[in-house]
Amino acid sequence: MTTSQSEKDRVVIFDTTLRDGEQCPGATMTHEEKLEVAELLDQMGVDIIEAGFPIASEGDFAAVHEIAKRTRNAVVCGLSRAAFNDIDRCAEAIKPAERKRIHTFLSTSPVHMKWKLQKEPHEVLDMVIAQVTRARNHVDDVEWSAEDGTRTEFDFLCRCIEAAIKAGATTINIPDTVGYTVPEEYFDMFKRVRENVPNSDKARFSVHCHNDLGMAVANSLAGVKAGCRQIECTINGIGERAGNAALEEVVMAMKVRNDVLPFWTGVDATMLTRASKLVAAATSFPVQYNKAIVGRNAFAHESGIHQDGMLKNAQTYEIMTPETVGVKQTSLVMGKHSGRHAFVHKLEEMGYHLQSNQLEDAFVRFKALADRKKHIYDEDIEALVDEEIAHAQDRIKLVSLSVIAGTRGPQRATMKLDIDGKQMIEECEGNGPVDAVFNCVKAMVPHDAVLELYQVHAVTAGTDAQAEVSVRLSENGRAVTSKGSDPDTLVASAKAYLGALNKLLIKRHRGNGETLVVGQRRIHSTEVG
Repeated sequence: MTTSQSEKDRVVIFDTTLRDGEQCPGATMTHEEKLEVAELLDQMGVDIIEAGFPIASEGDFAAVHEIAKRTRNAVVCGLSRAAFNDIDRCAEAIKPAERKRIHTFLSTSPVHMKWKLQKEPHEVLDMVIAQVTRARNHVDDVEWSAEDGTRTEFDFLCRCIEAAIKAGATTINIPDTVGYTVPEEYFDMFKRVRENVPNSDKARFSVHCHNDLGMAVANSLAGVKAGCRQIECTINGIGERAGNAALEEVVMAMKVRNDVLPFWTGVDATMLTRASKLVAAATSFPVQYNKAIVGRNAFAHESGIHQDGMLKNAQTYEIMTPETVGVKQTSLVMGKHSGRHAFVHKLEEMGYHLQSNQLEDAFVRFKALADRKKHIYDEDIEALVDEEIAHAQDRIKLVSLSVIAGTRGPQRATMKLDIDGKQMIEECEGNGPVDAVFNCVKAMVPHDAVLELYQVHAVTAGTDAQAEVSVRLSENGRAVTSKGSDPDTLVASAKAYLGALNKLLIKRHRGNGETLVVGQRRIHSTEVG
């Protein structure tokens, strides 16, 4: 801490990527992915990790419990409703943590009390006291949130906050649950609350803003200016509906504009890009290209005027350097003439450290891609290596694929798979080439999984760009997502579908010792090898 950084100006970062972020439709993470995200959050200096909602499911409880055991620096927090069994379950989940917090909440707005809780205000006030008291019996660090706080009647909000602090709450969060407020209004609310609640100096106040009107970050910073010293946020701003305030944006806003936002955090900003990529991969939610701080174009300049200015002095068009958020400013151009040493250097520059066998496989695939594509961008290498790592242990692998498509139909695909070392060929028709490809997989590996998402986007610009396909499959209440990349969209589709199917098989057979049964061949099927 420098002389200009006093403790009263420190803003605590409360990350809820694993709880509110995961509530974003389709953003569910596996147990292992949650642990990986939590570990990185702990390393980068996040103060509190809201690890999940333990009462929601056995999987959520297990993830919170394991994160509590592994986390070394951050406070591990679990969310609970006002019910005593919720609070007790939350306490059990976070018990192994060196530093732990229970975050409990209750609706306080007229519309929520009438329609959601069906309670009178005096009943809600009694519930606030009871829930905070119950949580405080388990842990010393208790956060209480007034759900839909920005639409709550002011006098009643103050009564609830005063009661919560008196019952033992150490942090008071007034969330903009529906993304309704504006910065001036949010600032005024916190200023008035802190002035009108007699014991407000006994607790830290927190902001939790949703982005329905695109003002989550602005509202969060307005709350800080009004005296709040905790921001609840998520990596990449993921979360319910339009998402939450983005962690990377609030951190860098205070860092870059410290002249008007004279606050500081303990977050290592150079890890922001790495965190963004990890969460994007785990949730299969791509970051928009023009996303502030971590978007692909955040430090890209195409306009001739901009390029001229940048060459003369980077400060002409950049208010922060790429290095401050973990982005390499200079790219090593890669192509078919690049050797293994240059490839390894490039990977290390991008933060990858592969085992020798993984490196060899990645290099072979890189050379094959370079023969097909004129320009190899960082994003191409990233997609290639991420796929290599993600699918290294897959039981079902694509060997070859050929597809007949066009207006004259029917569309037909011939596919060869390696299933647990045994190769099979299948040929199927479909309602379009993608359907034919997926029918081949179903013929060789029968399953009842439902395709919930099929999404294609180009990794880079140009007609020779790699396609990156995202697939989500669900089976018996379990949903998994996977990505596949290749210059051929149909090959990328097959890889993504097989990647998701492999994840389902792991979930289906984990721990029971079953052997994968390969289905009967149907149309022109032949075993080979």
